[in-house]
Amino acid sequence: MENIQNKEVILPSMSFVSTAHAVTANNAKPVFVDINLDTLCIDPEEIEESVTNSTRIILPVHFAGMPSDLKRIQEICHKNNLTLIEDAAHAAGATFGGKKIGGHGKFVCFSFHPVKNLAMPTGGLISINDKNHQKIGEKLKEKRWCGITNRVKTAYDVKEFGWNYYMNEFSAAMGITQLEKLERLNRIRQNNAKKYFDELDCVRKLKFDKCCVYHFYWILVKNRDKLRKILLNEGIETGTHYKPIHKFSMYNKKISLPNTEYAAKSIITLPTHPNLTENNLDKIIKIINKHEKS
Repeated sequence: MENIQNKEVILPSMSFVSTAHAVTANNAKPVFVDINLDTLCIDPEEIEESVTNSTRIILPVHFAGMPSDLKRIQEICHKNNLTLIEDAAHAAGATFGGKKIGGHGKFVCFSFHPVKNLAMPTGGLISINDKNHQKIGEKLKEKRWCGITNRVKTAYDVKEFGWNYYMNEFSAAMGITQLEKLERLNRIRQNNAKKYFDELDCVRKLKFDKCCVYHFYWILVKNRDKLRKILLNEGIETGTHYKPIHKFSMYNKKISLPNTEYAAKSIITLPTHPNLTENNLDKIIKIINKHEKS
């Protein structure tokens, strides 16, 4: 589908490590570039400066459900004859340019982890936007089930290597039901994020945009550990998404990504899930604002 052996893939370091693992597993070289501090998504200017003759793929991450600047990234791809593959693990239901995320890049990868916007016990989805989508889809189906193909009753063939990646029926059944609720649940997440945006007193916080589905809401603060401890003592669980991939021992890149490193040291991710009450949100906002003013 995409032969990237010994080629380069440009991606942000501000992501879960599986984004880079997918590159490494295909014997390609991950090239980490910096992010935009307004969105914590990959910076198109940084992408353009990092393109070389070995670059084959640009892999943006729609961080926290905020779409990356796909218009600019698509322009770079077109100019340099590169493939756009998107990590949309946080972005089920998000939109860019009036079109749902999943309808832009050649491949768009979604996660259905239990805490995601479209949640089920396990699974994921790859949307394909290519004239050969039928052939590619068949190939992916083979690879997700140990390479099994041409199955007729109990007989089948195996033509190439594959894995055990198929979704179980129980998860799929739950997913169909969850899909019917997605728009409504995302609107609740957006309303929760709007309240955070309007009322939180932070130097840097995630902007409000109706194209975003707010898998979580992030703020950047000075004394992160102290604030997280205060919140936890009040029964409020928070996150620190993510430690930069280039800082892990496996990748250990001696590069400077100042925005990524600043954000990673100061980020707190706040809950936006649909079960939050108005009182929950008021409590979170009050604690954070008191801390930030002290």
